[in-house]
Amino acid sequence: MSALTIFSDQDPSVPVWKSRDGDAIAAELSKIDVRFERWQADRDLGANPQPQDVIAAYQHEIDKLVEEKGYQSWDVISMRPDNEQREVLRTKFLSEHTHGEDEVRFFVEGAGLFCLHLNGKIFQILCEKNDLISVPANTRHWFDMGGSPSFTAIRVFDNPEGWVAHFTGDKIADAYPRMGE
Repeated sequence: MSALTIFSDQDPSVPVWKSRDGDAIAAELSKIDVRFERWQADRDLGANPQPQDVIAAYQHEIDKLVEEKGYQSWDVISMRPDNEQREVLRTKFLSEHTHGEDEVRFFVEGAGLFCLHLNGKIFQILCEKNDLISVPANTRHWFDMGGSPSFTAIRVFDNPEGWVAHFTGDKIADAYPRMGE
């Protein structure tokens, strides 16, 4: 189940707000211009769907985003526990960074933890199947896919070159709970 936990950026030990209610999560995140919504496929995808089938099942939702925000490209990424690069990738994503464009992810299956650092707070958003999150450009954040990652997500980009990170060098992510902890 999706969840939002908010901490002070000075104290990772005690949350100041928590919810598992999708509407409450969306309302709280909208205050910081983060889009959170739920999508439904227009067909059953079955187990281990191919990227082209994933895109086709959600094309109607992608088209709405493209029309509204002018995004230029999208793709599908899958990560499994047997991926030999999982530890290297997890470490990279756990470093606080920004992007010059919105970071838009839709979880087709599985889960991931987005952690946003802004306004003196840390917003930890556990995204699961059917969750869309759009983190605004230049927002300091990190992403935790867990020690045994298992997810498929649609990535939507402003930049046709895709994901370009600018690492802040701040080690704040090390102080906050990780996915599965």
